[in-house]
Amino acid sequence: MYLERFYDDDLAQASYVIGSEAAGEAIVVDPRRDVHVYVEAARAKKLRIVSVTETHVHADFLSGARELAAVTDADLYLSAEGGPDWRYRFDHRPLHHGDLIEIGEVRLEALHTPGHTPEHLSFLVTDGARGEEPGYLISGDFLFVGDVGRPDLLDEAAGYVDTRFEGARRLRRSLIDLLDRVKDHVTIWPGHGAGSACGKSLAAVPSSTVGYERLTAWWAGLLDDEKAFVDELLAGQPDAPTYFGRMKRLNRDGPPLLGEREPIQRLAAGDVAGRVNRDLILFDTRPLAEQRTGTVPGALSVPGGGSFATYAAYAVDPDADPRPIVLIARGQPHAERLRERLSYVGLDHVVGYMTDLTGLQLRTVPLQPAAQARDRRDVTFLDVRSAEEYAAGAAPGALRIPAGQVLERIAEVPKVRPVIVYCQGGGRAAVAASLLRNRGFPAVIELTDSEGAWSREAEPAA
Repeated sequence: MYLERFYDDDLAQASYVIGSEAAGEAIVVDPRRDVHVYVEAARAKKLRIVSVTETHVHADFLSGARELAAVTDADLYLSAEGGPDWRYRFDHRPLHHGDLIEIGEVRLEALHTPGHTPEHLSFLVTDGARGEEPGYLISGDFLFVGDVGRPDLLDEAAGYVDTRFEGARRLRRSLIDLLDRVKDHVTIWPGHGAGSACGKSLAAVPSSTVGYERLTAWWAGLLDDEKAFVDELLAGQPDAPTYFGRMKRLNRDGPPLLGEREPIQRLAAGDVAGRVNRDLILFDTRPLAEQRTGTVPGALSVPGGGSFATYAAYAVDPDADPRPIVLIARGQPHAERLRERLSYVGLDHVVGYMTDLTGLQLRTVPLQPAAQARDRRDVTFLDVRSAEEYAAGAAPGALRIPAGQVLERIAEVPKVRPVIVYCQGGGRAAVAASLLRNRGFPAVIELTDSEGAWSREAEPAA
């Protein structure tokens, strides 16, 4: 049996190719939309992708399962559990609890593991060439290393009300059922790692075992007490970005097929002059240090580093703003990769890129050191960090709106005074500040050194 993990640091998301080398066939679980990586990996192992599946209707990224099935002419298997509200609304083969997908001598058994979402499936994998005992669990967002999937995203991102409590109870039952059935040696391969908003305390290691989680996970000692389990699971979950609701809907209804895309077009400065924030969206993807010395008025700051796709989804809702996107990038290969990453969050209408800003009017980004900003009372401080970061110390009277919610909640930010935006390292603040400038806020300032500026240790003694 062949098993390979594909991990994207931006989304903190894992997908898997599982194959039978004897049969020359493979299945892909939870693919992203850059489906060529799976095709190329399978080809290198002389495998043909014959099946595609996923664990649940994802909220944090746009699934590539439909795309990959179309590209490879593979069978697409998707959950039929969870009730009518959780049915996928495009062609697929339905999967129920106990159903098998066979890839040569390799068997994947679908286990209904609700809690994170009602339809969630995990896959118990048996390598028939080695024996009849299952050896692996592809656990999706049900069971992580050191944590379990959060059950409150339906309330936070999908418009449901108070489903979190029943979700938490069902997740506890799913854990009990799993521990009763699956032996301790089984290796857990989860759908996310540290940094994902789909849980609150995910470990950074890629895999674990059922036995190790039984011994060490926070939930292990709480399974006998439903109330204690539910209370602990729901406490302290991270803020859910607004775009999660859009991902849920698109993944249920069927993500648009990308097909073969034309090479991205290089544009000159004259092609975008006078159009930024009018009939096109400009993403400035350069490092923050470069952006701060001069950027195009109206451009959205979306640094092209490890959080590029996530930050871009914070900045633009294509349902509300379908204007085409142009990238400031280093060159065509860089632009092609950025366009690919934007597809992870459904920002598909990228029409070109530019490398040279010569001839365009630029403006510097208003900055202020934290030491100078600390005692200002003539401004609104906008804290775009997480609740946990905020609790460790914040600017006096700061308005906290997580970076992933600023686009939806921008009306809560007053325009009557200058706004100082800060986060921890500057990236989230840059995205939020550029959004405010786009929406006509007259004076938006970013801190040059946000990190630790208002930590408890930095506050003067009373």
